[in-house]
Amino acid sequence: MTPAGAGSTHRAASPRQPDRSAIDVAARIPRPVRGILERLWAAGFEAYVVGGSLRDLLLEREVADWDVATSALPERTQELFPGSAYENRFGTVAVRQGGSVYEVTTFRREHVYADHRRPERVEFGASIDEDLARRDFTMNAIAWAGRAAPAGPHDPFSGMADLRARSIRAVGRPDDRFNEDALRMLRAVRFAATLGFTIEPATLSAIRRHAALAAALSGERVQAELRRILAAPRPSVALRLMADSGLLDVLFPDLAAQRGIAQNKIRGRDLWDHTMATVDAADPTRPIVRLAALLHDVGKPSTLQDGHFPGHESEGARMAERILRELAFPRHEIERVVRLVAHHMFSYSRAWSDAAVRRFMRRVGVEDIDDLLALREADNLGSGQPRSAGSLTGVRERVADQLGARHALRIADLALDGHDLQEGLGIAPGPEVGRILRALLDRVVADPSLNERERLLLAARRIHAAGGRNAARGGRNVATR
Repeated sequence: MTPAGAGSTHRAASPRQPDRSAIDVAARIPRPVRGILERLWAAGFEAYVVGGSLRDLLLEREVADWDVATSALPERTQELFPGSAYENRFGTVAVRQGGSVYEVTTFRREHVYADHRRPERVEFGASIDEDLARRDFTMNAIAWAGRAAPAGPHDPFSGMADLRARSIRAVGRPDDRFNEDALRMLRAVRFAATLGFTIEPATLSAIRRHAALAAALSGERVQAELRRILAAPRPSVALRLMADSGLLDVLFPDLAAQRGIAQNKIRGRDLWDHTMATVDAADPTRPIVRLAALLHDVGKPSTLQDGHFPGHESEGARMAERILRELAFPRHEIERVVRLVAHHMFSYSRAWSDAAVRRFMRRVGVEDIDDLLALREADNLGSGQPRSAGSLTGVRERVADQLGARHALRIADLALDGHDLQEGLGIAPGPEVGRILRALLDRVVADPSLNERERLLLAARRIHAAGGRNAARGGRNVATR
């Protein structure tokens, strides 16, 4: 019986089934890739389309990257393709054809993964079977034998059968594969979500046994897999598998802490269930919203008091920043997610004035306001409420009205800039310029009619003078203490 989290209740949409007799592999390989194969064949070398590119081709999915495996050594591949680049010590040559770059890699057999992350050394192999034997899953251990008679997939590990069964199975002994590279466990749960496959029992059991090895993975590698998981139709498929297998405790302990915490939302569902429903409900084409949905309630376990979570959004924002830093996300993405988590508990009233709406927009950030509303919609759905609960339709209309009016909501929208202040007030560049600009924006948000250069300069002089007087009073108070 398939374990919880790997069964049909957590499947994504079924891909089309591979049918070897119906799919003309050769006809669907792009001409540049076919040209690479043919040049290698003509020089007397073996060459195959391999890995994820062939898997997706057989599943009739869009192929993102094409990979070729060959018996030619890297130096010989470079000779055959002038202008190519030997990328790394693992035998991969980047070949440019038709305006795109394709990776051509010499058959390999890898040895000694001391850190469960990367091989200490790689030896070039003598056959395609050796190369396929080092791969992670059988569905990725198929090669297209384009010149063979009859032409068709070269499939020493029964990957075609697993594709038909929609099953993720490790090549050889799963314990060996995960000991070699702990990232393969995360890839397995990711494939379950993105392909709609199940992880076969022996492979899933091995993930449970070796989940602790994932602690050796770098933040960058985990980040890359998390991005792919969150782009799946239902990220919860992978995330629940991570929880069931122990990977969540190792990689995301702050999320694992949500399990078992009661929520007054949907009967029988805890905080973890709410997070999973919210992530699934978020728009898959908006990765920042999906990421914020995953982390929006991460602060609840540590703020739990008598069944409530006071200040969980502020605590969650701090935790989200730490988590995303550890995963080496870009700074601008971290800042956006943190803002969404910090403000996701906003409470709107129809009694808000237009100025109140503008202050709300400025506080959140004009560039993030639509994402915040999208996050609240997903949060509503994850809570068993209508998408527009909390008067979201009204909020959207009010925000759209203010955007349409083109009022100043950012410093860049003001009718003057820092250079104008320096010239008009005779002040040097520095923090004082920024302080005055922020104060001016506060006034313009409250009253858009003030956004005229001369009126802003007059207000700036008053703000600057008041700041100087306050600083002087503060200095005198310090001196008398």
